Amino acid sequence: MKYIVVLGDGMADWPIDKLGFKTPLETAHKPNIDNLSKSSILGMVKTVPEGMKAGSDVANLSVFGFDPRLCYSGRSPLEAISMGLTLTDDDTALRCNLVTLSEEENFEDRSMVDYSAGEITTEEAVELINDVAKELNREGLSFHPGVSYRHCLIWKNGPMDIKLTPPHDISGKKITMYLPEGPGSDVALELMKKSYQILKDHPINQKRKEKGLNPANSVWLWGQGKKPSIPEFSEKFGLSGTVISAVDLIKGIGIAAGMKSINVKGATGNLHTNFKGKAEAALNALNEGSDFVYIHIEAPDECGHQGNLEGKIRSIELIDSEIVGTLLKGLQGSEFRMMILPDHPTPIKSRTHSPEPVPFMIYDSTKHKEVNPDAVYSENSCSKTGILVKEGHTLMRKFLKDEF
Repeated sequence: MKYIVVLGDGMADWPIDKLGFKTPLETAHKPNIDNLSKSSILGMVKTVPEGMKAGSDVANLSVFGFDPRLCYSGRSPLEAISMGLTLTDDDTALRCNLVTLSEEENFEDRSMVDYSAGEITTEEAVELINDVAKELNREGLSFHPGVSYRHCLIWKNGPMDIKLTPPHDISGKKITMYLPEGPGSDVALELMKKSYQILKDHPINQKRKEKGLNPANSVWLWGQGKKPSIPEFSEKFGLSGTVISAVDLIKGIGIAAGMKSINVKGATGNLHTNFKGKAEAALNALNEGSDFVYIHIEAPDECGHQGNLEGKIRSIELIDSEIVGTLLKGLQGSEFRMMILPDHPTPIKSRTHSPEPVPFMIYDSTKHKEVNPDAVYSENSCSKTGILVKEGHTLMRKFLKDEF
């Protein structure tokens, strides 16, 4: 038996007036997933424990089968692991976004125009972060380039109780009320302000402006954390695993859990990612001996943060046709179990993460009986079954051990 998780990040949503009070999942044309749902276990799962923030870090740890209340130590250390950085117990890792701020004279008066700097390319971003590093790195502080707008700052003995705000939570808002506060805030704010001076007239940003693209004119720090302690997936579940994602956070969780991480050419973390390439990489991993593959697709989440309704619907349709469709074709004649779900909702209306339960479906190729002839995969359909997994980290064992 082979096991596949298809994780559409932020895929769940709230009913939308424009869609006749339907969600993007209910609206999207997804014949492969909906057909599977008729022979699947459908239900809801709470991936974000009470009292924890509805981040992709916490929610994906739950989906992987790890209790975030026990092993979560912050988002950025997981990304740092994916980037090949070695953390000591004294290091604090922080996510460093390249963002677009408005251009008022005083830094505090500026607004968050774009948390991703127009989804800047990795090639451009690496040059920008390297130039920031040349100017701002000093003993105990070092910037490291990642993918697209997502980068890392390692701060020796950096404070964990500094108050920092995710930039995607304040799109379009003035940053005055969301600047760093608490221990170490003076250092963090200094780095952000100085980065603006380095980046605002950078040749790369001048070229981006000429093309009508948002400039990456500042860094924004958030998501601090310490070296994580995550159990080995193979020891916990007795299976060899592979993770496929364009996002350092998800790669980092997999690597920290002893899983193999596969980089797919053209995988970007947005709507223009190589959907089919991820599915093909998953099939190759299964054929080469992996028992379990976790395929993470960031596009629905990005579209949710951008308020891009059409893009979110399209991303779900591409997950259906290019991911699930390709998997089903490649797995014909095989015994496999597939689970499809988001990690958390990223509603178009709020443009940020939400903590309520999300819909899941589990299909087993050895069980062909149509148990839900009228079912489709959606928030509404899955909630009607009455199945609610209250402890999100227990869902993985139920999926792998067929405990429903």
